[in-house]
Amino acid sequence: MDKKILVGGQAVIEGVMMRVPGAYATAVRKPDGTIETNRHEFTSVAEKHSLLKRPILRGMVSLFESLKIGLGTLQFSADVAIQAEEEAQGKEHKEENKFVSGLTMVFALLLGFALFGFLPLYITTELLSIGKNAFAFNIVAGLWRIGFFLVYLWVISLMKDIQRLFQYHGAEHKIVFTFESGNDLTVENSQNFETFHPRCGTSFVFIVLLASILMFALIDTAIIAIVGNITLPMRLVFHLLMLPIVSGVGYEFLKLTAKYQHSWWGRSLSAPGLWLQRITTKPPSDEQLEVAIIALKTAFGDSYDNYVGQKFVAEAVE
Repeated sequence: MDKKILVGGQAVIEGVMMRVPGAYATAVRKPDGTIETNRHEFTSVAEKHSLLKRPILRGMVSLFESLKIGLGTLQFSADVAIQAEEEAQGKEHKEENKFVSGLTMVFALLLGFALFGFLPLYITTELLSIGKNAFAFNIVAGLWRIGFFLVYLWVISLMKDIQRLFQYHGAEHKIVFTFESGNDLTVENSQNFETFHPRCGTSFVFIVLLASILMFALIDTAIIAIVGNITLPMRLVFHLLMLPIVSGVGYEFLKLTAKYQHSWWGRSLSAPGLWLQRITTKPPSDEQLEVAIIALKTAFGDSYDNYVGQKFVAEAVE
């Protein structure tokens, strides 16, 4: 039986971040064609406190740590991508670029909150008189949320820069497949694998969207039982507070589907995430695969040779 190992990552601007046991590294293609890397040692807080390894809690920890690492590596890639332009423009424009970058991130967070948090609840509240039927309300709101998510992915997939980001996402998957197979990490070997990986974080997002329907219905039922009525602001606040717990449940569900991925029901539950990857991954170029290879080797550091030639099952979550 192949050994399990934490190996996964994400696409960043003109590059890839790879996470391995004890570290993560980002490799980014600079405008001049060279590749810049950035490696960090990292130990999960769950490794230091055994309580945080328990079900649900470990998923909440994983969510926050993944967000922290993801935002940090995304910012690194953005800094590298505009480095040449900043050097040409001078200090004044450097500060301006930092401000614009920060403003863009804030706007993206607000847009995400509006599309996937506020708008589904608002539309369901205004269009239907089912506020006191918690399960019916959250099924409808959940379907709106999933619909907005799919439309959002499709719209951004039409943008040239996002298409390149999705190519790097495909490169990350191909390199993980190659590593799992025990083959040498070469561009030629990696191009033989597909871009759809069953343990991708895209599946986690979709699972959280589904889990939120049931979890939010339960919390709404409890609120109605206690206060007799529930308003839109109350729903919004309590749903936001419940989001870490919902993510923890989604995490456990993802691990379960990964454990039984070869069963018919495991494949069925993984299917929506694989379908989504038809949007979020694109076939990468050889140059993009080269970046992903360097990211993974840099993450492993001197220990990489210990893994060469072995077969593994790479998990994006611990």
